[in-house]
Amino acid sequence: MSAQEYISLSELQSLVKQRLDESFPFPYWVTAEISELKVNYSGHCYLELVEKGGDNQVPRAKANAVIWRSTYGALSAYFSATAGTPLAVGMKVLLRVTVNYHELYGFSLVVSDIDPLYTLGDMERQRQETIRRLQEDGVYDMNRSLEMPLVVQRIAVVSSRNAAGYQDFMKELGASGYAFAVTLFDAFMQGNDAEASIIAALETVAERCEEFDVVVVIRGGGSQSDLACFNSYRLCCHLSQFPLPVITGIGHDKDQSVADLVAAVALKTPTAVAGYLVDRMAEFDAYLDSLQEELLQSSVAVLDAEKRRVRTAGLSLSQTAGQLTRNLEVRLERLSGEIARRRDAALMRRTATLESLDAQLRDRVRTLLERQRVRLEHAVGLTDGRRPERILALGFAIVRSEGRAVKESARLTVGSQIDVTLARGSVTAEVTDVWDGSDMERKR
Repeated sequence: MSAQEYISLSELQSLVKQRLDESFPFPYWVTAEISELKVNYSGHCYLELVEKGGDNQVPRAKANAVIWRSTYGALSAYFSATAGTPLAVGMKVLLRVTVNYHELYGFSLVVSDIDPLYTLGDMERQRQETIRRLQEDGVYDMNRSLEMPLVVQRIAVVSSRNAAGYQDFMKELGASGYAFAVTLFDAFMQGNDAEASIIAALETVAERCEEFDVVVVIRGGGSQSDLACFNSYRLCCHLSQFPLPVITGIGHDKDQSVADLVAAVALKTPTAVAGYLVDRMAEFDAYLDSLQEELLQSSVAVLDAEKRRVRTAGLSLSQTAGQLTRNLEVRLERLSGEIARRRDAALMRRTATLESLDAQLRDRVRTLLERQRVRLEHAVGLTDGRRPERILALGFAIVRSEGRAVKESARLTVGSQIDVTLARGSVTAEVTDVWDGSDMERKR
C-alpha cells in the first residue's frame, strides 16, 4: 500500500472537525434531559444530556455538553431566578448549543443560552399527567375518603432522621403535653433516590398498619426540583391507595404537589402538621371534659332532688342514700352507653368505609388489568405484523453478503457473492450490476 492510500488519525479527525464546522455553522435550540451535572474547580459546568424514548424510557441519544465559566454564572443565576430552582439532574431543558468537535475530546455541545420557561412547562406537564393517570385509574380520591380517627395518637412518620423539619415536628409534639406514640421510618426526602426510598418506607408502614392511626409524610422546604418526586405517578399512586389516612407537610411555599392533592390532609410545613395533631387531641380532651362536667352537674342535680324529697317526705338517710346511689348509677350507665354507642358508630363507619374502598379497589384493579390486556394484545399484534416471516411472505427478501445483511448497494461490487432468503427457501447469486439509486449510475 502506498503512502497516498492512507491518512493519519489526526488528519482524519481534522477532516471530521472541518465537515462538522461546515455543516453546523450556527447554534441550534435543542431539548434534552440532564443526566449528569458537575461544576469543576475552574467554574466550568459539564453536562451529560440524554433523550429517552419508549415506555421504559430507554436512552436513544446522548451527548456531552459544557457551559464555560464566562457564561455559566449568568446563565445559572437567570435560570434559578426565573424557574425558582437551580439546574439539576433529571430536568428537561431547552438549550441553545453550538456543535463542537475536538481531535482529543471528540463530539460535544457548547451551551450559550437556556430557556427556563420550557423547564417550568415540562414540570407542570408531568404534574398534570400524574393527576390525569390517577383519575383514570380511579384512585385519586381514595385516601381522602378515609375517615380520620377520633383520637390520633399512634403516628407513623416518613421523613429523614436528620432533617430540620422532622426535628421541628417532634419538638412541637413534645411541647404539647400529650402522649403521642411516634415511630420514624427513615427515608431520603430529596434527590434521585427519594422516590424509591419513600415508597420503601410506606410499604414497611403498610405491613404494620394496625399499629398506627395515621401516616405522616414530612420534610422541610426546598426548590421545585427537590420536591419533584412528590409529583411522580409511582409515589402518588402509593399515597392515594394507602390504607391509613395520609397527612403531608412537605414544605411547599406555592403550588401544591400531587402528593398533597391525594392525601387525606395536606398542610404547609411539618410544624403545621404537629399543630394539627395537637389540636385534634385538644378537641378530644375538651370533649371528655364536657362529659365529665355533664356527669358532675347531673350528680349535683340528683343530690339536690333527693335532699328535697328527704325534707318533704321524711325519708330515712339510708333510703335517701340508696335512691341517690341508684340514680347516679343510672346516669353513669347512660353516659357510659353514650360513649360506647359513639365508639361503635365510629367503628361501623370505619368498617363500612374500608369495605367500600376494598370493593372499589377490586373493581379498579380489574379495569386496569383489562386495559393493560388490551394494550398487550395490541402490542402483540404490532409485533406479529413485523415478524420477518410475515414481511418475507409479502414478497420481500433478505440479502446477505459474508453473513451480514446488506442495507445499501455501496457494500457490493460486481462479482460479489450474495445469499438471498425468501419466504420459502433461499438462493445464492453473483452480483452482475450495482446501482446506488441516486444518479442512475451503475458500477460495472
